[in-house]
Amino acid sequence: MPSPRQSLTTGDVRRLVDEECFPSSPSGRVGVEVEWLAVRFSDPATPVLPALVGEAGAELPAGSRLTFEPGGQVELSSPPLRGIGPACAAIAADAAALTDRLSERGIGLVGLGLDPGPARPRCVDAPRYEAMEAYFDAQCAAGRTMMRSTAAVQVNVDLGTTAADVERRWRRAHDAGPLLAAAFANSPLAGGMPSGWRSRRLAIWAEVDECRTAAADGNGHDPARAWTDYALAARVMFIRQDETRYVPVLDSLTLFDWITRGHELGFPTLDDVSYHFTTLFPPVRPRGWLELRMIDSVPDPWWRTAVAVATTLVCDDAAADAASPAVEATRGRWIDAARHGLGHPDFAVAAKVAFDAALAAMVRLGTDATTVLAVEAFVDRYVARGRCPADDRLEAWEADETLFPAADQFVAATWA
Repeated sequence: MPSPRQSLTTGDVRRLVDEECFPSSPSGRVGVEVEWLAVRFSDPATPVLPALVGEAGAELPAGSRLTFEPGGQVELSSPPLRGIGPACAAIAADAAALTDRLSERGIGLVGLGLDPGPARPRCVDAPRYEAMEAYFDAQCAAGRTMMRSTAAVQVNVDLGTTAADVERRWRRAHDAGPLLAAAFANSPLAGGMPSGWRSRRLAIWAEVDECRTAAADGNGHDPARAWTDYALAARVMFIRQDETRYVPVLDSLTLFDWITRGHELGFPTLDDVSYHFTTLFPPVRPRGWLELRMIDSVPDPWWRTAVAVATTLVCDDAAADAASPAVEATRGRWIDAARHGLGHPDFAVAAKVAFDAALAAMVRLGTDATTVLAVEAFVDRYVARGRCPADDRLEAWEADETLFPAADQFVAATWA
């Protein structure tokens, strides 16, 4: 909570970044977060209240954490586990248990990056979300859509044990990010119609408050300095007066301004700065690990493919080196990725090289057969053809204006 007098400098922010966002960490752990839209089989356009899902989410077998986004999007977060296979197996086991229970209630989980139907209401009441919504409402309508209607696959990887590891992984995550977004683009429909984007979700994020959603790569600066500069330049979203009162800051007040000039509610403490970090949403976010946030939610088993390819291209030296020349052609091209997916020739060529490099590394490293088979199937179905999952959804819409996949595509039939 704020202090009545100034107590911090920008140097304190940098030290907090070093300690909290970029600590040395074991290498090899992977965490997976998968978000879905919860829908009724009988009427997919009708959102499902979190309470109905929560009842089915008790005591999941692999220990994943069940949470909800503001529009009721369902999220499972695995524990950090050593290796791609164990992390994916944990999510698969818990998703199977959850979806089996939900199917008995006539509820399914859909892997789409954006609800293709009408705007969803906010159904999670919390001071954070109320203040966040007020902040975004003062800027653009896209903020509500982002909060209530989008879903993603987030891949969490360790920073590594040395400063060189951190630098390499930070750079690789940013370099490969647009290509990953393009390959797994899966949100082409919005408001019941084709949106003109393969990943409308990523485009929506780009429209929301650029100071907190643009990439934080820092133009070549070391990762800690890049993140410090990014955080200081980002606007303060809200100020917490206590646990129940979050006051949206509608004037343009950056963290630097708040530290140096204060606000009528006070000056920030280290706890306030740490909380400010949680209101920043770039495609790659440091949290003591690297959180890759650019991938649309996709159906099973494609989320497993996304986890495996992203982790390998960021963490495996040989795969990253082999993919690097191709990835260079798409580096920084977030809007092209969102607009075209693998329909853009530069992304199509880069994806073939990068996925081949990732697959070769998985075989060399002994990645589990289930994951390797999922990657090979994704390559055959999409990468080899210059397609992404969004193209399937567009073809279904063009055939009969179908917004959601058929129910048998999101009942727990293929999780194992």
